[in-house]
Amino acid sequence: MAQQAERIVTSLPDAVGKEVGAALAPVDAELARRYPGDPGTRQPVHTVYVPGDAYTATTPRDWGERALASLDEHAPDAETFARAVGLADELAGPVYERVRAKLVREPVEDLRVDFEDGYGARPGAEEDEAAARAARLLHETHANNTAAPCTGIRMKCLEAPVRDRALRTLDIFLTGLIEAGGLPEGLVLTLPKVTYPEQTAALAHVLDAFERAHGLPAKRLGFEIQIETSQSILGADGTATVARMIDAADGRATGLHYGTFDYSACVGVSAAYQSSDHPAADHAKAVMQVAAAGTGVRVCDGSTNVLPVGTRAQVHEAWRLHYGLTRRALARAYYQGWDMHPGHLPTRYAAVYAFYREGMAAAARRLADYAARTAGDVLDEPATAKALSSYLLRGLDCGALDAAEVTSLTGLDRGRLEEYAAPRRGDLTATAAS
Repeated sequence: MAQQAERIVTSLPDAVGKEVGAALAPVDAELARRYPGDPGTRQPVHTVYVPGDAYTATTPRDWGERALASLDEHAPDAETFARAVGLADELAGPVYERVRAKLVREPVEDLRVDFEDGYGARPGAEEDEAAARAARLLHETHANNTAAPCTGIRMKCLEAPVRDRALRTLDIFLTGLIEAGGLPEGLVLTLPKVTYPEQTAALAHVLDAFERAHGLPAKRLGFEIQIETSQSILGADGTATVARMIDAADGRATGLHYGTFDYSACVGVSAAYQSSDHPAADHAKAVMQVAAAGTGVRVCDGSTNVLPVGTRAQVHEAWRLHYGLTRRALARAYYQGWDMHPGHLPTRYAAVYAFYREGMAAAARRLADYAARTAGDVLDEPATAKALSSYLLRGLDCGALDAAEVTSLTGLDRGRLEEYAAPRRGDLTATAAS
């Protein structure tokens, strides 16, 4: 028996829809401006800080070699390494092999030449020389394809005592890159110890002036905001300040980096308890995460100052701590963190690779079911499909997963994964309602 067609009846005149559209047009524009979503580019899994006078053209390779030497000495096989960090037996071999390959192929994903705490106060001429040298070396590494995928500097902060020095170092570094041939891809700038939105607005003004001076496209230069003071989380008037800092950056903010030890000290945490898993750290990062959501600004976790050096027992203990903190951060959606020593690289990559490999099959199955409109054991929505595809893409980008195995499990190539990971505004609601 043929199904009877429903009679479709409406009551609202067309003018109502037009009136609503006109009334909400400013909101639509504001949503598009403030919340463009994730940029869809690769996010490094870590940031390595190297003092300005210690940076060389071979720094990434040197860190990789030192990390491999640490593995050779303290965990020469997969079983030893798995026991040291608490890695599941079924993951031990695949993760260990991938870690070693990563340390040869691309040991550092994001390198910051540090002119702040790691460099300290130096005579002006000495810092001038170091900033110019950093620009020259960065250009050379890009020219010979040995640069880390992301590289830049952390300048001093914009507080009055060091403001002129900070801006001069930034100017020397950027001008040196321009003179050498132009700004490289993957260039990153970090502004530390931000306390007021006016400071991010000031740096945005400086970068605008630099772009105009060199005929660069508007907003070619962005910067990370380092969260190291309580005032960056809660202002004197009781408002959450970090969201205002992003807004004041006028579209140039690319990341929020949590500074474990400066922030902990600022709120009075004793040195023995300063860690990225302290409740004060969790609160600060939760505020950062909510403030950054949807803006395209990415959140980066802090570091541990416990270095994997000394006896094998000491190294294993430090590795276990770093591995656990990294896994904890990943579960909380902090996909990037600081690494302070070459010995941290094995556990950084081990934690990241284990995180993606142990969840790959389940995530791929759920995404494949969603794409095929097949009812599996979990009823996923468009927003979850976005999260599943983003998870797999992150695993691909860092080397935890291979394209062939992801495609085999999902039936989707990278292009389709990217479509699910970056739906246009409104698509999630529209798809869910359809």
